[in-house]
Amino acid sequence: MTRWVGETLYEAYQQRFKADKILFEEKTEHQDLIIFENESFGRVMALDGVIQTTDRDEFIYHEMISHVPIMAHGQAENVLIIGGGDGGVLREVLRHENLRCTMVEIDASVVDMSKKYFPDHSDGAFDNPRCNLVIADGLKFVKETQERFDVIIVDSTDPIGPGEVLFTSEFYADCQKCLSKDGILVTQNGVPFFQGEEVTVTQARMSPHFVDMSFYVVAVPTYIGGFMTLAWASNNQQARKQPIEVIEARFNALGLDTQYYTPAVHVGAFALPRYIQKLLKS
Repeated sequence: MTRWVGETLYEAYQQRFKADKILFEEKTEHQDLIIFENESFGRVMALDGVIQTTDRDEFIYHEMISHVPIMAHGQAENVLIIGGGDGGVLREVLRHENLRCTMVEIDASVVDMSKKYFPDHSDGAFDNPRCNLVIADGLKFVKETQERFDVIIVDSTDPIGPGEVLFTSEFYADCQKCLSKDGILVTQNGVPFFQGEEVTVTQARMSPHFVDMSFYVVAVPTYIGGFMTLAWASNNQQARKQPIEVIEARFNALGLDTQYYTPAVHVGAFALPRYIQKLLKS
């Protein structure tokens, strides 16, 4: 019998994936994890009934959550990733050869299963000597660390289960304390067509801790509902407003071969559709 895996993120709407082959299914210490093969998307991972990543379109999300803050900063040397157990963000961050990266993931099983079933996501990044992988609670890590980071990327699940604590005012305040002078925080922030209150709540909780706080958008086919928002926060008011000529110069100097990210996409991503603008308080 054909098995269909339904994503249960929204109460009144569901997308389903045909599971041609179940590769792994288990309730880990922290969440329900399933990995399966699908004809259209390749290998697919879901946590607690929510699709996390697929072979086919992972590059879109991973490139945009990684390269936008790093390119905007321009002089980043030390990056912190909270979450990101599949290794995709780590892969993109370490393509910047001058960077070192600490990655804090709460669930070792996600890392292990991703290495086994999604090897192209990390593409060897976990073995890179510039990577420091820490299996720990990201909330506790940012509260206790004495290290300072130029860029913090929060690649979390939605604000349910283990990911819920990564959407709190307390967490954002601790991230701000961990940032260097012109540091940038970027976080996964849902699909506002369906999850509009995530944008509103994040703005209310994050804004008090930063001089500049906004969002930028990216369209990922798997994350159904149109544009996904990525939250942006920094005490450098100019980082978000870098002209395209500056981003182009930095991008060309690195010689990155990206599949989605370009300097023009970088600049344009901060132009929010009107329905998202209406979710924000001026």
